[in-house]
Amino acid sequence: MARGNPGQRADPALKRYNLRKRKASQPVSETETFTTHQWNPSSLKITAKRRRLSTEGNRNPHPVSYWLEQGRWPPPESPNNMQRLLARKTSVSSVRSRKRTEDVSIASTTPSDQRQREEKSTQYRDPRYELLLQTKGSYMKQCELGIKGESTDIIRNLRDAEQQYPEGTLFADDIFIQACEKLSGRNEAKILQDISRLLVPSAEAVTLFSEIIPKTIIESINEGWNNAIPLTGSRPQPDYAVGFRRDAFTDAQLDKLSPFIGDFITGDQSYFMATYYMYFPFLSCEVKCGTADLAVADRQNAHSMTLAVRGIAELFRLVKRQDEVDRQIVAFSVSHDDSSVRVYGHHASFADGDDGTAVKFYRHPVFKHDFTADDGKEKWTTYRFIRNIYEVWLPVHLAKLRSAVDDLPSVIDCSVEPLAAEVQVATPESFSLDGTKRRRAARK
Repeated sequence: MARGNPGQRADPALKRYNLRKRKASQPVSETETFTTHQWNPSSLKITAKRRRLSTEGNRNPHPVSYWLEQGRWPPPESPNNMQRLLARKTSVSSVRSRKRTEDVSIASTTPSDQRQREEKSTQYRDPRYELLLQTKGSYMKQCELGIKGESTDIIRNLRDAEQQYPEGTLFADDIFIQACEKLSGRNEAKILQDISRLLVPSAEAVTLFSEIIPKTIIESINEGWNNAIPLTGSRPQPDYAVGFRRDAFTDAQLDKLSPFIGDFITGDQSYFMATYYMYFPFLSCEVKCGTADLAVADRQNAHSMTLAVRGIAELFRLVKRQDEVDRQIVAFSVSHDDSSVRVYGHHASFADGDDGTAVKFYRHPVFKHDFTADDGKEKWTTYRFIRNIYEVWLPVHLAKLRSAVDDLPSVIDCSVEPLAAEVQVATPESFSLDGTKRRRAARK
């Protein structure tokens, strides 16, 4: 072959050949030796040099090492947990789509977060909604492992601790039966007006008469949880809910929460918020006007409290303290009509994941009964339980939340765009329960 001039560029093929030749002449480490022509797992030697690839203590294990040790391939890598929890901007198209649907289905005089009761419960009437929740890791049943003993003791104490009951109400002994008979067959609005506050007392009202209950709790009435990152294609809108005001946390704590809260005034969505003024909700109540509809109320409550528990679980997992809330009751719900009531506790379970990071959500039955039976023998049971939640359980719960927030890092590396900001959650206007997309003509 004729040799080229010194100034000429070297032949690319010759350069690749020389590169392969140099690599072939370099010694190969024993730890990297395996036959390229034949796959033989037994020939792979895991030595001290390769222990750094071991699955133990490694968040993203080397696939081959994981396969050798576990006999299967590792689960897919998840995005950075810190970035995943950052606040999300609500997409403009989603907001416009929801507004168009609400404008069509709701009278113009009705605010978007005050939908008619019949409309907001429509999707929950389908029994398949429970299956939809399961696909999101939420189960309307008890966890097979149960709740931890600490929560069992707390529930017993909340149920049995004595309380003073209000006087001069429809639950007075001499008029109770007559009052209940007058409610038979009436609509939800009437039941809410007459007896809901006698089963689930107003949190804000109770704080005015108690020195024990934190003054920083806040309630909502039939308001959509527009600031919560959706779980399904819809937003919760409980008849009644309780959470914390912004001033439940110090300025330093709010600074640490701010990346996860975002611009809540303009509608940013967060794992830690329900409405723009409610942080970490812990109680929801749904009211129906027939026993058959209590199943619908249960589904609504399961949806709402899954979001509530999810926020707490994510917070404690972020600060590596998930053991403190694993299978511990951190939220409650009440479903009732004119005669029956069901009370549940809600919790997360971290035990179902292969690597300890997966979380599932369950509800735990506290009690259910007909409060009109036996001349109203159990009529004050729910009131007593909820009042004890406010006075006994709530201060401890808030202290734990504040402690977890204190452990959040003061500075968060946001140099990489959070994956959460790219996610567009399906809205009920674009997807039906079975996930079939409703095609719309493109707007020019």
